[in-house]
Amino acid sequence: MLVESPPDRGAEPRAAAKPAGRGSHRAAGLLLSLGVLALVCVASVVVGAKQVPLGDVWHGLFQYTGAGNDVLIADVRVPRTLLGLLAGVALGLAGAVMQALTRNPLAEPGLMGVNAGAAAAVVTGTTLLGTTSFLGYVWFAFAGAAVVSVLVYVLGGGRSATPVRLALAGTAATAALYGYVNAVQLLDSAALERLRFWTVGSLAGADAAVVGAVAPFIAVGVGLAAAVARPLNAMEMGDDSARALGVNLTRTRVHAMLAVTLLCGGATAACGPIVFVGLMVPYLVRAITGPDMRWILPYAAVLSPVLLLASDIVGRVVARPSELQVGIVTALIGGPVFIHLVRRKRMSQL
Repeated sequence: MLVESPPDRGAEPRAAAKPAGRGSHRAAGLLLSLGVLALVCVASVVVGAKQVPLGDVWHGLFQYTGAGNDVLIADVRVPRTLLGLLAGVALGLAGAVMQALTRNPLAEPGLMGVNAGAAAAVVTGTTLLGTTSFLGYVWFAFAGAAVVSVLVYVLGGGRSATPVRLALAGTAATAALYGYVNAVQLLDSAALERLRFWTVGSLAGADAAVVGAVAPFIAVGVGLAAAVARPLNAMEMGDDSARALGVNLTRTRVHAMLAVTLLCGGATAACGPIVFVGLMVPYLVRAITGPDMRWILPYAAVLSPVLLLASDIVGRVVARPSELQVGIVTALIGGPVFIHLVRRKRMSQL
């Protein structure tokens, strides 16, 4: 008589333990990333083009009197750090959403022309229409980002777009728009002087008013990005599979592009066009978290401001007593990374 062997009771728990263990590792990594972000924020307040004793930093933060270095710490470096934090979150989430939406690992607000569209619209508003306040030209940034997002998507082939075609369309749009920006600035010397730091991406000159004005727009963008995380996961498997899972493709695409527009428009209006942050961080995060957008978005929201603020600190230190704008530093870091990604065998086959 054949006797069936008893089932392996430990097989199922062990199989279920692997995802649970991976989830705990992801959570631990996210907590570690938050700790790194906190350290970088502290360093951004302490370190700058001008060396300030730690005692003065403490005094400026907690015993503000308006004398000595109090103004530098509380009114300059703290808003600058907060703006870098907000802009980093915005650019990281925008890059992650764009990569998932277009299924293009090279998608990034700077490379896809979104930042250039916002910059061109802001330059138009400030030079031709005389808009000078942040609340005045932030709407130009949103409009420019939205129009160029749609234009690049259409030029890239729409629903039949490939990663290469989207990248080429974005590169062409970026070149044309920055050519327009440079032409306007050369023809208007006042505009050139007013916008020369903004157009390369800078956190210098940030104040509490700008931080308070941009925060609501970025907060709404963050909420929209979080809301489309699950639908984007389904769309990674293809449109037909996503429909079978009950995903409304049109609504998801609209919400995702609205999130990108709010995030990129707000960050660009406040800091200028900063490139490669939205490319490098989400791409590297995927190697840590896998393709799950529910983990990619939190990691990108934490690690992108780490990169942006660290780049800003480097720019303030290497060029003392002057400063190197953060957009230049991120471009110097991101250029070689982008070339490496393009040269990878997997990328060459896209």
